[in-house]
Amino acid sequence: MNPAWSVVLLTTAIGAAQGLFLALAAALGGAALGWLPEAPRAFHLAGSVVALAGLAIGLGASFFHLGRPERAWRTATKWRTSWLSREVIVLPAFMALVFVYGAAQLDAAAVLRPALPALAALGVLLALVLFVCTGMIYACIRFVQEWASPLTVVNFVLLGGASGFTLAAALAAQFAPELAGPAVKTALALTLLAFAGRFGALARNARLRPKSTLATAIGIKHPRIEQSAAGFLGGSFNTREFFHGRTRGFVRAMKWGFLVLVFPLPLGVLAAGLAFGTASWFVAAFALQYLGLLAERWYFFAEANHPQNLYYRATA
Repeated sequence: MNPAWSVVLLTTAIGAAQGLFLALAAALGGAALGWLPEAPRAFHLAGSVVALAGLAIGLGASFFHLGRPERAWRTATKWRTSWLSREVIVLPAFMALVFVYGAAQLDAAAVLRPALPALAALGVLLALVLFVCTGMIYACIRFVQEWASPLTVVNFVLLGGASGFTLAAALAAQFAPELAGPAVKTALALTLLAFAGRFGALARNARLRPKSTLATAIGIKHPRIEQSAAGFLGGSFNTREFFHGRTRGFVRAMKWGFLVLVFPLPLGVLAAGLAFGTASWFVAAFALQYLGLLAERWYFFAEANHPQNLYYRATA
């Protein structure tokens, strides 16, 4: 497939924002249970602002992928059958909840503060539902074998959670130093789990074999079929949108790039930050990991082999 950078930015930005809100909810719940020290409101407020900014960036990026942005509202009309429609509905609802959660931190009269546990619980539910909706947009496409796996949804959750908790560690080092340690340890655990899930998906996809052949693609039963040219309509939607047009070396570089940037480098930087206790290490860890996530999501789309490329292989 041809990766659209608007969708790459959408999925990575909202994933990190979802993970960050999960970290805020974990801090609130851990304090209520006595497992963690209570974080100052500044930490929850800053986290809410950053999470809302990430969600807004992702939502804004999605409009660049639309041919007719003024008709974007129509994407929500097929919610009974379309995971994309469900994502379009859940994303604004989650944004509204994050806004209210952040506003509650500024509530001097403490009118909204008693509702924080309920808001956090609902936010966790919406964040997880949004992860599922986003992942299922791709996992439900059975003829793209690289995506049609439960690992697609699992990896969206784990990668978003890992980046979100890494970002939470950077915020905690600035606003709630006593929570930086737990946030880093959770980020380390989620990054290791994300590596296991992503490596599992890579190993699975390496073993895949196309279910179709060139003969079944064009409906001609012949042992030898060759396409020598794409014809006078070679430059078409099919040849532009369903293949990335990059060399194998470029794709391989993106693969190894994200494997290094998303997993071992942030792990090392987070461990160093935990040892030295400075926020700059955690900021660097998130920057490296997010840069790697951009490459990971690009590779996620580029790795997917649409069956129509069997026919257009002369140009693809």
